[in-house]
Amino acid sequence: MEMRLLGDSGISVSSICLGTMTFGQQNTEAEAHAQLDFAVAQGVNFIDAAEMYPVPPKAETQGRTESYIGSWLVRQARDSVVVATKIAGPSRGMKWIRGGPQITAPQIRAAIDGSLRRLRTDYVDLYQIHWPERYVPMFGERYYEPARQRAAESIENQLRALGELVQAGKVRAIGLSNETPYGVMSFAQAAREHGFPRVVSIQNAYHLMNRTFETGGLAEVSTQLNIGLLPYSPLAFGLLSGKYLSDPSAAGRLTEFPGFGQRYAKPNVAEATRAYVALAQRHGLSPAQMAIAFTRQKPFTTSVIIGATSITQLAENIGAADVTLSAELLAEVDEIDQRWPNPAP
Repeated sequence: MEMRLLGDSGISVSSICLGTMTFGQQNTEAEAHAQLDFAVAQGVNFIDAAEMYPVPPKAETQGRTESYIGSWLVRQARDSVVVATKIAGPSRGMKWIRGGPQITAPQIRAAIDGSLRRLRTDYVDLYQIHWPERYVPMFGERYYEPARQRAAESIENQLRALGELVQAGKVRAIGLSNETPYGVMSFAQAAREHGFPRVVSIQNAYHLMNRTFETGGLAEVSTQLNIGLLPYSPLAFGLLSGKYLSDPSAAGRLTEFPGFGQRYAKPNVAEATRAYVALAQRHGLSPAQMAIAFTRQKPFTTSVIIGATSITQLAENIGAADVTLSAELLAEVDEIDQRWPNPAP
C-alpha cells in the first residue's frame, strides 16, 4: 500500500482510507471490527469517522460509529493507526448533538471530549470540521444564494479554538470538509496572520460524476497550499460499481435510505453511469476499482475514503490501490465527462 504525507503534518497515511459511516447502522460491532482488521491487514492505516455517524443521522445511533472504533482501537498499538474524526456543523435537524451543533469554542471542546471518550483514546490524528459554520451550498445544492447567509462564528475564532486542541495534545492536525475555495483560503489566511495551525486536508465529494473539485477552483487551492484532498463517495453511493444497472433494487444506501441520495436522482446520472461502467468493462476492469483508481491517481489526492458493508466489497475496493489507469483510458474518461459533465455534484 502506497503511503502519502498528510499535507505538512508529517503524518503518513495509506492512499486508501477506511470510511466508517455504516458502522452502527448497516454494520454490527462485530462486522465493524472485522472490516477494521481486514483493512489493516491489507496495509490501510487510516480510518475516518465523525461524531454524527452512523448515517442516516439519528439521536438513538449518534456516536455509535466512534464507539465501535473505540472498542477495536483499544486493542491496537495506538501509534500504528491514523484516526480521523469530525465535529458536526450547524444543523436545525440534529438537536440531539449539543442542542444543535455549532463550531464555537465551547462546542469544539465538548465535541472533541465526546469523540475521545467514545474512541477510547486521548488524541485524534486529524480533526475535521464536517461542514462549514457559515452558509454554503452543500450535499447536492448547485447554486450559492447570498440571501441565505446567516450569522456564524468567525473562521479566526474557529481556528483559534482548534489550535488550542493541538496545543493541549488532543489533536495532531486539522482538516476541513465540504469546503469552498473561499473557506480554504480564509483558513489559510487566518493561520498565517495569527500563527494558528495550518489546515492539512480537505474532505469533499469527488468522483467520476462530480469533478467540481477540479472545475471549481479547489484543485488549484489544494495544490498551491499543500492541502490534500480526501475524496469521499468515490463510487457515488454505489452507482459507479454498476450494481444498480443490473438490479435497481440491489441492497445499498440508495435503496435502503431513498431520501438520503437525492443528489444522485438528477438528469444524466443514469447515462453517465452506464458509460463509465461500460468503459471499465471494455478495459477488463472492475467498475468499482476503476472509479476508485481514478480518484486515487489525481495529483491533489492524498487518500481515497472507501466504505463497504461486506468484506467482499471491502476487498474489491481496497484492491483499487493496485490499479493504475492508462492515459488512453483517462482520455476516454474525459470524453465521457465532456458529454455529461458533473451530473451528480
